[in-house]
Parts: sequence; C-alpha cells; structure tokens
Amino acid sequence: MHRVYQGVDRIAGNVITVRATGVGYRELAQVSSRHGSSLAQVIRLQGGSVDLQVFAGGRGIATDAEIRFLGRTMQVPFSRSLLGRVFNGSGQPRDNGPEINKNLIDIGGPSVNPARRIIPRRMVRTGIPMIDVFNTLVESQKLPIFSVAGEPYNQLLARIAMQAEVDVIILGGMGLKHDDYLFFRDLLEENGALSRAVLFIHTASDPVVECLLVPDIALAVAEHFALLNQRVLVLLTDMTNFADAMKEVAITMEQIPSNRGYPGDLYSQLAARYEKAVDFDAAGSITILAVTTMPGDDVTHPVPDNTGYITEGQFYLRNGRIEPFGSLSRLKQLVNDQTRADHRTIMNTMIQLYASYMETLEKQSMGFRMSAWDNKLLAYGQRFENELMDLKVNIPLEQALDLCWQILADTFEPAETGIASKLTDQFWPSR
Repeated sequence: MHRVYQGVDRIAGNVITVRATGVGYRELAQVSSRHGSSLAQVIRLQGGSVDLQVFAGGRGIATDAEIRFLGRTMQVPFSRSLLGRVFNGSGQPRDNGPEINKNLIDIGGPSVNPARRIIPRRMVRTGIPMIDVFNTLVESQKLPIFSVAGEPYNQLLARIAMQAEVDVIILGGMGLKHDDYLFFRDLLEENGALSRAVLFIHTASDPVVECLLVPDIALAVAEHFALLNQRVLVLLTDMTNFADAMKEVAITMEQIPSNRGYPGDLYSQLAARYEKAVDFDAAGSITILAVTTMPGDDVTHPVPDNTGYITEGQFYLRNGRIEPFGSLSRLKQLVNDQTRADHRTIMNTMIQLYASYMETLEKQSMGFRMSAWDNKLLAYGQRFENELMDLKVNIPLEQALDLCWQILADTFEPAETGIASKLTDQFWPSR
C-alpha cells in the first residue's frame, strides 16, 4: 500500500524535505500539486526528515503538495524491443515511439559477484588503428577517454558505436547539447547501427536528477542483455557532467564539500558504475568506454584523477587524435598475443620510433642540423600521424599491421628497426 503524506517542510532548488516514516533510500515518490505532478527520488534520510530530488524541478511545488511514496526504487523496462529506441534519463521515450511497461528491472544494483567473472580473453575490434594496434580494447574492460572540451570525443564514440564488433551498443548521454544528441541518433540510423543500439539521452535542458540516472539505467539494461549471452558495449558521455550533477545536488543538500566542491563519495560513486564491467563465466560481457572531460586539460581535476584509480588504463584525445603517449590499455597483453605473431613487436617498435621522431622534432625546432637518420625519422613520423593516428583512418587490425610494416619498409632498412630477423623475414614487404 502506498504511503501518502501532505505538506512540504522545505524547498531548496529541486530538493524538497518532508516528514515521513518507513521510507527507504532511493525510493520513488509521486509529488503532486496544483501545477502538476512529478516523480521524485529519496536522496537522504535524517531522523524523521526525508529529502527528495524532484525530477521536474522544485518550481511550482507548494507547501501543501501531496507526496505518495511508491514503495520501490527506480525501474526501467527491459526487452529486446528496446533496440533501436531512444529514451530520456528516466526511461521515457524520446523518439515518439510507444512506451514499454513490461518486465521492469531495478537500476543501481550491486556489481556482479566476482565468482561469476572470468579473466578477459577477447578483444573488441573497432577499426581504429590507435586502439586496435596500440591499445587494444578488451571485452569487459572499463576505459575512460580523457579529453578537453572541443575535442571530437562524441564523433569518436559514434565511430566506435558503428564499427565495434559487439552485439549490442548502449549509449548513455549526460548533459548533451541537443545537436550532439541529434548527431548520435542520425548517424547511427544512417549507418544501420541504430537497430542494435539503445540510447538513453539526458540533454543540458533536462532535469539534473535524470543526469544521475543515465549511467544506472544504461548499465542495468546492459547487464540484462549480457545475461542473454550478448556482447554489450556501453558508451557514456560525459562522466564529468555526471559528477557535476552530483555536486549540484550535494550543494543543495548543504553537504560538506571535498576537493573543488565535489562530494566526498565521488570515488565510490564513480567506481559503482565502472565496476559493472564484467565478462560472465557462462553468458555475455559488458565493456565500458566513458568520456571524461578535463577542465583546463587538468588530469589532476577530481573527476579524471579519481577515475584513473578505478579504470584499466585510459585513452587521451588531444588535437583530434588518440595520443600514443599516456594512452594505455592495461589488459591488452591478455589478447594481443592471439591476434598475429607480429602484433606486439610492431606495437612496441612503432611507438619507440615515434618517440625518437618527437625528439628529432625538438632538435629541429632548436636549430640543430638534421642527420640522415633524423630525416628518416621525420618522414616516418609524418606518415605515422597521417596514416595511423588520424581518426579518419578506418581499417581492420590485420590491414593496419600490414600498413605499419609498409611505413617501416618505405622509411628504414630492416636492421634499423631493431626487429628480429625471423619477423622481418616473414613480414617485411618486398620492394
């Protein structure tokens, strides 16, 4: 039976405080006043006082509003008919399609029991050489894309959504501009990828509480698809907006702030979402790629700083490219010995030579005379950037490895690369 209370003690922004008993944390309520009704969620219990975050905001709510507690936490429907659909942050359709009300599942549950996990063993192919060759994405991995505002991180996510060799794509957008939302929807639809995707989109003009719900809804749906033996890739953008929404709520509730105003539980809140990544022992998998924008390109900002302690590496997106230095996939060694015999050697050699190219650029800028070796490195570095680092490059892993060999052969002699002769004998291109 639903418990109904009349009267609001306090209204602060989107948070209202009522006197109630027998209420659970994160329980939903229906708040009704003469200006309409909205869902709300319990975000703090203190004695007999209950704080609720109102989805539609506190504007128009009067002190005589009626609060009906629903006796359940936030739920989202789950079925295969979700594929191809677009929803908002509370699971309501954005695409003018029919509502789905059957088979409701709870969101925000615990992460998977470690006993049901297995060691990751398969790569996720993306067609992007800087990922597939140099920092291979592995099933069940959790990786952030560290970026500054203005970088094409949403375009990168969209490309991965179209090209990744997985069964289901779940896209969770937080604080998106409306144009970015339309970009994702239209691009996936035009390329035939929307039919295997589910989009949960919170735009900057939507209620802030829906921003907090997006990761939990996306990951709850992903978990149920994975239990149906599906390989699921969850793409989240932008986790800094998620953290900022947490900060906004915490300030409204007058919580004691931690670093730069963020709540003290920022780490555990981020970890609770990232730890949903899993490879089930007898079912599918969940892999998470999440954009984290860095204000002022500051990696010590609380959001990227805390994220780095949780995830298994990171991709750095700078100047429209995935940077080879700083980017890291800590699980790549679990799979890149199973792709092709030359994969690891090519990966290491190309990065070492690119590091030498960067040193040569520095020497050149200081006016040093360029040697024959320096000129080779300059030619190599230009080709590496144009033919491999450019995010427009879209080729399978094997073709990317062949291209690496071709760049080496066009620039160096086999002995200059330091690669063992047994590999150069097998893979060095004939002239």
